[in-house]
Amino acid sequence: MTIRVRGPGLIAVMCAAIVTVSVQGTSAATGDDNKACGLLSASEIESILGASVALNGSASMPGGTTQICTGQASNARIMLRLVTGLDPGRDRSGSKEKAALEIVKQMGGQVEVKTFGPIVCSTLEPPVSKQQMGYNTTCTVSKDTAMAGIEVTASNKQAMLPIERLRPLVEKMMGRF
Repeated sequence: MTIRVRGPGLIAVMCAAIVTVSVQGTSAATGDDNKACGLLSASEIESILGASVALNGSASMPGGTTQICTGQASNARIMLRLVTGLDPGRDRSGSKEKAALEIVKQMGGQVEVKTFGPIVCSTLEPPVSKQQMGYNTTCTVSKDTAMAGIEVTASNKQAMLPIERLRPLVEKMMGRF
C-alpha cells in the first residue's frame, strides 16, 4: 500500500501516524472519565518549560481508547495521552513508527530517538519548508495493555525541549496509570 500526502500537513500527518499506530478499534473518552489530564499537573510541566501552562481538558482522537489532555504555554503546545485496552501481544518492535520517521528524514527533517527501557523519546525537527508545523519532543511509556505519553511542540528550534528535560516527566507518568 502506498500513501501519498502533499502540502504543509505532511509533518502533522506523520506525527499523528506515529502516535496512533497501535490504538485502533475502540472509542475515545471525554469529560470526567478522562485520566490523561491526571498524568501530570500543570506545575510539573511548568517546571521543565519555564512558562505557565494551562491544561485545557480533553480532546478526542478517532480510533482508540485514547484519552487526550491538551495544554498551552507561551512557548509550546502540550498534549498528554493515555491509551488503554491494548493487546498485550501487540507488536512493540517500533517498526511502523521507524518507517514513518524514515519518511520524515527523507523529506529533510531531523529525527532523534532514544530508548530508556519501556520509555521511548524522540525529537522531530521539520524540514525548512515545513517549519510552521513546529519542533516536537515526545516521550511515551508502554505497559502490557496501556501506553502514556507527553508531546511538547515548540514554534521554533530555540524553544524546542531536549529529550533529557522531558524524560523525567514520563518517568513520573509511569506510576500514574
